[in-house]
Amino acid sequence: QVQLVESGGGLVQPGGSLRLSCAASGIFFELYTMNWYRQAPGKQRESVAAITGGGGINYADSVKGRFTISRDNAKRMVYLQMNSLEPGDTAVYYCNTNDRSGYYWGQGTQVTVSS
Repeated sequence: QVQLVESGGGLVQPGGSLRLSCAASGIFFELYTMNWYRQAPGKQRESVAAITGGGGINYADSVKGRFTISRDNAKRMVYLQMNSLEPGDTAVYYCNTNDRSGYYWGQGTQVTVSS
């Protein structure tokens, strides 16, 4: 059974930083591309960042230069370091992966950027 558990969200002032973590189980972790998505109120869920098993990385244009995705295959963890946070980054952030059996999502962690 695939399980993804996010942590690390919270309330932060504009310009601040947060680090999200996602613990994965039930998959051969090092073979899976891991993704971070977010969904703001009234908006569609959008891709934020992705990292392949070999370390290839992609970012949404809106977060390039501010967010950093990383993974620790030994710990089966994926991280999202978020710097220079803006009110527009406010959303529920989800960890995601997929295989031929389907898409897998965590429960989400709320990030609120507000003064």
